[in-house]
This record gives sequence, structure tokens and C-alpha cells, in this order.
Amino acid sequence: MNRNSLTTAVVAGIAGVAGIANMANAVNLNPDGLGQVLLYPYYTVNAGQGTLLSVVNTTGIGKAVKVRFLEAYNSREVLDFNLFLSKYDVWTANVFKLSDAGLSGDGAAIFSGDNSCTAPLFGQGPLANGFGYQPFLNFAYTGAYSDSGPTDDTRTLEGHFEMISMADILNPSPLNTLIQHVNSKPKNCGTVAQGGLTDPEVRFETLLDNLPPTSGLFGAAAVVNTANGTYYGYNADAIDGFTAVTLANTTGSLLPNLAQVNDVGGASSTAYVFNNGALVTATYPVNDIDAVSDLFTASNVYNEWEHTSNGAIGTDWVVNFPTKRFYVDPLFTSSSCAIAPFETAFGYDRACNATSPGKSCDVVGLGIFDREENTTVQTSCGFSPCPPGAPPSSLCYETNIISFGGTSILGSNVTRNINNLIGSAGWLRLSFTDATHGGTSPAGDAHASNPDLGGTVFYGLPTTGFMATDFVVTTGGASLGNYSGVYRHRISRCIDTTANAAACS
Repeated sequence: MNRNSLTTAVVAGIAGVAGIANMANAVNLNPDGLGQVLLYPYYTVNAGQGTLLSVVNTTGIGKAVKVRFLEAYNSREVLDFNLFLSKYDVWTANVFKLSDAGLSGDGAAIFSGDNSCTAPLFGQGPLANGFGYQPFLNFAYTGAYSDSGPTDDTRTLEGHFEMISMADILNPSPLNTLIQHVNSKPKNCGTVAQGGLTDPEVRFETLLDNLPPTSGLFGAAAVVNTANGTYYGYNADAIDGFTAVTLANTTGSLLPNLAQVNDVGGASSTAYVFNNGALVTATYPVNDIDAVSDLFTASNVYNEWEHTSNGAIGTDWVVNFPTKRFYVDPLFTSSSCAIAPFETAFGYDRACNATSPGKSCDVVGLGIFDREENTTVQTSCGFSPCPPGAPPSSLCYETNIISFGGTSILGSNVTRNINNLIGSAGWLRLSFTDATHGGTSPAGDAHASNPDLGGTVFYGLPTTGFMATDFVVTTGGASLGNYSGVYRHRISRCIDTTANAAACS
């Protein structure tokens, strides 16, 4: 572990001397928003909502991108496909509920009016708007792949999604010609080669026209309810320096995934994390998910809340653990016991017994404050209603929603509610390392990570997400409109080389 105690500004100024001039040599969370990998912490089609999404290629070279949607409970895959972006291209899509479009089925689906190539094409339909669509799929959590969670299609209605750049596309090359837009349309997005390499996916599978992916992607999404006039928009998290090699995989493959992180040379996985102005370097074996988790590991998460008892003002927190499945899902761990820093495997308790179907819970501390320095201590289980069989004050899914004082404004099915509020507005500290304000988390729940090769330990849980708030303005009993906003979470970190959780605060 190499730790530089200089300020971030000074570190940047002497980067060449320190050997960190090229951040692409290690995986990092790019504060400028551009990267090889994009993480979108939430999508939903509940309560009459849909999710709009976009990804932008800012570079002059084409990109082959894996797009993957993951349900909220255990991040089992509900849809993935390959996307081919030509130079300076933008791809947009809309996730919607089948029944909201007058179609049979209880799940979610996706359509796009964009001309960029996907493989496979969205071949069902057309919808009333003339576009083809693709329903989300339940195969990864039913039948032989059942994980003790819900098995119906409603499990696809909310979760999160990711985009991983698999390869740059050589220019000139036959593949680049196929995806390049001419008069606003690619030359060929067909699904059958018909005797030649005339389809982008077929050409991609030959691996003839691929280069290791470079940076340059950014993205955004928005949860929209057109009937209510709400719009919760956010930027995707951008991971840079993720891979130095081509990660080309065909459709129908679970690869690439976030565990395929690697450095130049392919011998290790190194994470660069800034903590209070100090650069922390953590190095692991190649393809180690811990290098990605380090980028998001928080000891505390902070944000605000507002609520009124009449429902005119409401707040939800989206708390997404983007790498949790690699630690708790037996599909990845081959064990009924969780891997640190998480506490329980999905469907199992702390003793690794299959007594907690449909969840994998981690104890958290809750610090609830109003705007005038007043605070309260949670009683009983902290969250309301108390979950049967779950540890107190715990979050039990990969994508979680915390609501304040009432119904989820996002209409979520994975909501934990906080009722013991002070007044109508304030802020919350969600702690993964102590129970100063929760009173329920034992000292052993500091959520210590696996040490890196030099002994560095990250305390907390890998977390991303945002606060969504909604204001309903009325006059004389008539509604004037809804006003919605989104604010990304703030975090503090605890990183130590002495395996001493007391260092966290």
C-alpha cells in the first residue's frame, strides 16, 4: 500500500514524479464523469413510471459495449445485450412496464427509437409508437437458478444497470463500416450474416476488428412519471482504467462483468482512491472485484430528507451496492457464507444457514438529525416495519430504497421506512462502521474488506446512489404541479493498514 499524505492538488502537480501520471494504469472513479464502465444505480417502472437512459461516446473511435440490467434483490441478470456505438454516437432507450403499454405480462421491457446497433435487435412488437421492444427475462432467478428470492416477473420491475466497454473498434475495418452512420443510420444492424460477415455481431465474434477499450463514455438516466410530472434525473458513475485488454464477449454471455478488472500487463488489479486529499493505492490479484469495490466503499453515507404528513413533500434514498453479488450470491461465491465486507449470503443467515429466503442483510447505523442540531436514537429495529428474522436496522438487497415517514415516492417494492423523524426536514447519516446513532450494530459489524496485497483494509460497504425528493404544490385544493429533484449521496471513508476499526469515525 502506497499512501501519499499530500493534498490532492499537490499530488496532481507532481503526478509524473510519483508515477501516477497515467491513471489508466489503475482502476479509478473518474470525477469528470468519463470512463470505460458506467454504473447506473437505479431503474424502475413501478407506479406508472418509466426510466429513460442514455450513453454517449465522446471519442472518434467506435465502441462495443455490454449493457446489463440487474434486478434489485440479488442482482440476478434480467437482460443483457451488446451495443455498438460509432464515433461520437449517442444511444438512448426507455425501460417501461409491459402492462402500462397494454401488453400482456407483469414485468419490465425496453424499447429504443435510436438507430445505433444492438445485438440482438429488439425484435418484438412493434409498439404503438412503431418501435420494437424486448421484455426483461426471468431465467436467471427461476428453475435451476432459483436463489430463494421472488420468482415472478415483477422482480424485473426495479434494480440497476451497468455498461462495460468491451473493445474499441479498429478504424478502418469492416466492423467499423457496418456500424458507421450514413444519413443518420448504420449501414447494417441485421441479425443474420447470410454467407458473409455483414452483421456487426458476427463480425465482432470473429475478434478481427477489436482493440483494447479506451475511455470516453458518459451516461445518464431519469425516472419519469408523465402523469404526475415528476422527473428524477442523475448521472452515471464512471469507472476509468478498468481494463487494459479486450473483453470481447458475444451475446448470451455473462461476461464481461465487474470482476474482470485488470492492470496493464494483466498481472494485477490496482485501485486508486482519494481519501481526504490523500492518494491510497490498493493492489490485488488480477480480476479481483475488491479493486472495484474500493472505489465505492463508504464508512458513512450522508444526505438530506424532507417529509410532510399530508404527502405534499416526500423523500426516498436509493442505496445501491453495485458489487454486492460477487460477495453474497452463491452463483459467484460457491458458498452459503458471505465474503467480507458483507455479512450474509443471499438466502442465508450469519451462521450460513438457509433461514433468510429472499434477502442478505447487513446491519447499519442510523443517525437522524433535523436542521437545528437535534437528533434522535432509533428504537426497536430502526426501520419500519421491522423485518421478520432480519437483524435490526439492516439493508437486505443490492438495490435498496429508504423512505422517510411514509410511502415511497418511487413506488418501490424494496423499501425500508424511517418513521422516527424529528420535524419535517433534516439529514441522515447512514453508517456501515459503527452504531453511534443506531445503538444496534455490534463492534464486529465494521464491514472490514479483505486486505490488499500490502495489508490495506477498507471499512464500510461499496455504495452509490442518490436522494430523490418531490414537492406537490397546491392552492385552493387544486394542484399546481410537482417539483422533483435528485442529489447524489456524500460519503466519508475509513481506510487503514493496521486492521483497526477504531480508526473509523
